[in-house]
Amino acid sequence: QVQLVESGGGLVQPGGSLRLSCAASGFAFSLYTMGWYRQAPGKQRELVALITFSGSTNYAESVKGRFTISRDNAKNTVLLQMNSLNSEDTAVYYCHARNPVPGGRQYWGQGTQVTVSS
Repeated sequence: QVQLVESGGGLVQPGGSLRLSCAASGFAFSLYTMGWYRQAPGKQRELVALITFSGSTNYAESVKGRFTISRDNAKNTVLLQMNSLNSEDTAVYYCHARNPVPGGRQYWGQGTQVTVSS
């Protein structure tokens, strides 16, 4: 069965750092575009960062320069290093996979909570 399992969330003080990890299984991980999305209470889910099979990356303007997405195809994992966190980063963070072909399959993880508070 396809699984995307996030870990690494928790409570952190403003200005602090967290590293999120997504462990993937059950599909051809190395061929998929991987991404991190987040959703805060009362807000729409938004794309935070993505990385293609070739390693190209894109970031939301609100996190550019603070967050870094990376992948390890040998371990079927994608990471999100988050630095200089602030209260606006508080959200549930979701791992996402998309096959980059027309009509390609998509998968979502269950989410992990990130809370930035003093």
